[in-house]
Amino acid sequence: MRQLSVLMALMCAVLLAVNSNYAQDKKEEGKTVVLKGSITCAKCDLGVSKSCATVIVVKDKDKKDVVYYFDKASNKKYHGDTCQAAKNGTIEGVVSDEGKKKVVTVKKLNYE
Repeated sequence: MRQLSVLMALMCAVLLAVNSNYAQDKKEEGKTVVLKGSITCAKCDLGVSKSCATVIVVKDKDKKDVVYYFDKASNKKYHGDTCQAAKNGTIEGVVSDEGKKKVVTVKKLNYE
């Protein structure tokens, strides 16, 4: 009986921790972030896509490249500026995950 009580308490603690992490993820979703990096074309410059797509390449805290794809509307608006040549810049936008890709809805873009 004592083992059952300990097991139930442990399961409750795990469920509480999982629920807390889920709530934190939902809280950050839709939050405006600032990304600074190289704005370029995923096909023409990076060679990681079969079709043109505007992206911003940002260094994370481990100095690894993280690629954020612009959403459809932002891609259409800004792609002509960066298809053939990358430009450094800063964007403000809302980041979401679509499958394995990080997608940003651009609210503001400034080239350096």
